[in-house]
Order: sequence, then C-alpha cells, then structure tokens
Amino acid sequence: MNVCVIGSGYVGLVTGAGFAEFGVQVVCVDKDADKIAKLESGEMPIYEPGLEDLVARNVREGRLSFSTDTPESVRNSLVLFIAVPTPSRGDGGTDLSYVEAVAREIGRSIDGYKVIVTKSTVPVGTSAKVRGWVEEELAGRSDAPHFSTASNPEFLREGAAISDFMRPDRIVIGTEDEQATAILKDLYRPLYLNETPVVITNVPTAELTKYAANAFLATKISFINEIADLCEETGADVQSIARGIGLDNRIGTKFLHAGPGFGGSCFPKDTRSLVHFARESGNSVEIVEAVVRINEKRSEQMIEKVIDVLGGDAEGKTVACLGLSFKPETDDMREAPSIGILSGLIERGASIRAYDPQAMEEAGQLLPDVTMCENSYDACEGAHVLVIMTEWNQFRMLDLGRVKQLLTQPAIVDLRNVYNPQSMMEAGFSYLSVGR
Repeated sequence: MNVCVIGSGYVGLVTGAGFAEFGVQVVCVDKDADKIAKLESGEMPIYEPGLEDLVARNVREGRLSFSTDTPESVRNSLVLFIAVPTPSRGDGGTDLSYVEAVAREIGRSIDGYKVIVTKSTVPVGTSAKVRGWVEEELAGRSDAPHFSTASNPEFLREGAAISDFMRPDRIVIGTEDEQATAILKDLYRPLYLNETPVVITNVPTAELTKYAANAFLATKISFINEIADLCEETGADVQSIARGIGLDNRIGTKFLHAGPGFGGSCFPKDTRSLVHFARESGNSVEIVEAVVRINEKRSEQMIEKVIDVLGGDAEGKTVACLGLSFKPETDDMREAPSIGILSGLIERGASIRAYDPQAMEEAGQLLPDVTMCENSYDACEGAHVLVIMTEWNQFRMLDLGRVKQLLTQPAIVDLRNVYNPQSMMEAGFSYLSVGR
C-alpha cells in the first residue's frame, strides 16, 4: 500500500515515518522546497526525541521519501493524509485555507480511487467540506474517479510522539463507506498485534472526538491551577491534593500539575476552536469557555509572583529564566507560557537572561529582547531572581550552591514545582512555587 502524507510538519512527519516503520511505502510532501531539501539531507525541521533516527532508518531502507510534487505523489498513492496546519483565526475559529488548498490540488490530481484522510485537527464538518472542494475540482470531468473521505485524528504528545504512534492508547477512524473502513483498518493492522483499541465511527464523531479529548485535558490543567490558587490562600499543598484525588481511578493523576498554564500547538487553539464552532452551531460549551478564560489570565498571575519576589518592582532588575518551550522534550514555542510571562516582565522594566536546551532559536525570534545564554548557570549570573519556566530534566538537579553564588540575591520562583520548598529554604533560598 502506498501512502502520501501532505504536510511535513510535526504531525505529518511523525505520521509518515511511523507508517514507513510498519513497512508501508510513504512519501511526505510539502510545498516548502527548503524543508524538503533539509529532510532529504537528514536534517529534521523539529526536535522530537527518536524522530531523526526513525526517519533516517526508513529513508535508508527505501520506505520513506520526500517530495514537493504533490500531483505525482497523489497519483502514486492509495491513501492521502492531509496533515497541514490549521491555525487559529482572530475570532477563535480555525483557518482551513491550507486544508482547502490541498483538497483542491487533490481534486485536480487524482486519476483513480483514493481515500482522502483528514489528519489535521479540524472543526466538525471539515471532511464534508473536503469532499465538496474535491468534487468542485472534478466537476465536468467525464472520467471523474470515485473517492472516499475519512477523519483520523492524531493524539500525539510532543516529546513522546514516536511512542504514541507506535503504541497508541487508541486509534479513531471516522469513515463514510465500507471500502475506506477496510483500507484504513488494513493500514493500521500492525497495531492490532498490540491489541490497540480501534474506534470505528462516522466522520463527525471522529472530528469531535479530538476536540473533546483536548478540551477535557485542558480542563484538568485549569482546574488544578484554580485549586493551586486556593492552596496559596489556605496553606494547603496542591501536589498532595493532586495525588489525593489522582489516585481515584475515575480522575487519574495525569494533567494535574499546577503551573503557568497550558500552551503548545493544540490545547489553546483547540479549546478556542471548540468554543467558536459550538457558538456558530447555536450551542455553548461553558466549561470550556471557563477553561480558556482561566488559562488566559494565568500569565499575569505568574508575573505577579515574580514581581513580589523582586520587592514589588521589576524596573532595572534582571530575571534568569530556565526553560522557554511550552513543555520539555520539544522546541515548540507555540503559545508557550514563557512568551506572555517574559514579555510582561520586560514591559515592567526587567531584563531577561534565558536558557533552554532546544527552543532558543525560535524563542529568539519571538522574544528578541531576551538575552539567550549558553547554559543554566550563564543565565543565572547577575540575576535578581531565577524563574524555572519549563521542567526539563536537567533543571531538576541544579548545583544550588553555584546558583546561589551567581544570583545577586538567593531567590527562586519555581513555576513547575520542581523542588521541595523545605529543602530550598534550608539551602538559604527565598523560594516561591505554585500552590504550595
């Protein structure tokens, strides 16, 4: 079976390499010729643990290739995955222009039966629009081929995407006919050996499942952040509370980590999109609306924490920041909490020295006034406070004696609750964390 993945970003590249690892012949297509040239030379456009080796192995063994020629790649493939960006619009809705462009190019290119699968995260009804766009391009052709559309949302966690593709919790396939169902089940057949649950449903259900999953996880994050605020008022410990409720199997321990709020390419965009298309359909998702509001005000709360440690005034002060990406094990800066927090501190007169193991190149473009440093200790030199923004493993065992010497005053604001408050106070630090 030949597969074409259109869009060689995070989702498309992981998907293409993953299917190639199963033994499928895959071509990843992108309009960006520079990106394709880099991929052909073995250079990854993103940082994702294990991805470079996975791509290199499958290219070497002839199962994975890259191309800018969408029409030719479409004609040579049976299953076509659309994995292009679906960014937010200013009103919170989803920009489907990239999806439409791909669908129309597919319509102009296909010469036989194809299964057109939407992998990008899209509002309910998008697959129906894809069908309409393809049919518009086929209109008037006496030899117009039959095709199927389907929805197969991704559930890849950045930093663990390879594992998530190879050993997923579930596969969700939304189809409109038996032929497409059979083909996609066959494509995912290697996972049946691991007894991976496969949910076969209709297309709207598959589309909405992705949004429901992300909205629920985002809700857990906003919920525990509100509980953390209560803990700070009452003297309770949010980590103990998270453990106390998380051990209930109905709740679970994941996504109950208080901090500076959620970011990344999915949760902010998808919660806003869910709110938007619910309103457009005449409904409301009030819980999700509250989740969005809570997260949007989180940056300001974290800024105030830092300013409190600085004596109520950031003017002329230097802040050291460890971690810039929205989570560890990725270089993704999309809607990272660090952007709002550091920008707010700069507006209040602070200077920022920062270090991140992977995200400094992208962060430098988004935060041009931030001084990017060589390592954790370089960032601390001469700073009035150290802020732990992202919980990369290498920040969990800092040489605290060295940090204390480098800072102008022994102050740490730990926005990820990496360290133990009692231990930090015993080490002589003025230490502030979240919900403890």
